[in-house]
Amino acid sequence: MNRLTVMRRLDTRLLLLALPALVFFCAFWLLPMARLAQVAAGGPRGIAAYAAVITDANYFSSLVSTLLLSIAVTLVTLVIAGIAGLFLGRNTFFGKRVLVSMLTFPLAFPGVVVGFMVIMLAGRQGLIGSVTDTLFGYPLVFAYSMAGLFLGYLYFSIPRVILTVMAAVEKLDPALEEAARSLGASPWQVLRDVVIPGLKPALISAGAISFATSMGAFGTAFTLATNINVLPITIYTEFTNYANFSLAAALSLVLGMITWIALAIARTLAGSTVAAAA
Repeated sequence: MNRLTVMRRLDTRLLLLALPALVFFCAFWLLPMARLAQVAAGGPRGIAAYAAVITDANYFSSLVSTLLLSIAVTLVTLVIAGIAGLFLGRNTFFGKRVLVSMLTFPLAFPGVVVGFMVIMLAGRQGLIGSVTDTLFGYPLVFAYSMAGLFLGYLYFSIPRVILTVMAAVEKLDPALEEAARSLGASPWQVLRDVVIPGLKPALISAGAISFATSMGAFGTAFTLATNINVLPITIYTEFTNYANFSLAAALSLVLGMITWIALAIARTLAGSTVAAAA
């Protein structure tokens, strides 16, 4: 048996092994995306529907609000979860496992439940409203605004970043920090020049996942959507209230493309640590 025959048989076996994944990819990603693009281009606007997110003031405002909200959630999440993850990754103490379990508990909740919890906290009958009414004579209610949505997104973004940072902290080489301290570096300089650069890939990866999740999250926004103008709610409204399927499909593809570009950039900067399923 010559080498060419062996290589052909090997290629055939590899193709057979990859066939289930290929079928799954075509059936559950490629065909739905192609159908979505066809619906988007088949409306009254044609392919101009894709530009509606920029040319139409309402859709553009929705896109900008979604982007700003997602960026804000990502930045605040990285700061809070980065500090918490660094502390938890570096220190061992009684009850640490219980604390980590409690911090990651929000991962078990769907978006609707998170939205309901925000209402219980900052809604009209929420805890914050009751306390501020007692102290200042008027209730502070922000659950049904962008501030409430920000709080909800922050709630389910922090656990993801904490776990990523904790895993990255365990891989840091303590000898590098000891060397920096022996050379006279202050704790801030060690953090700035050694720890943060070492955690950079993990922070970029976690930030990309947080951004992507905030861009496309629907359940929490739907629960709180009284005065909220974000793109997932706009798509839902076009689809259900106005039966504008072509525009809803176009906006969906634009949203997905923006998120995909952000993930691709993060993957380039951080290597292969950004989850493809984010």
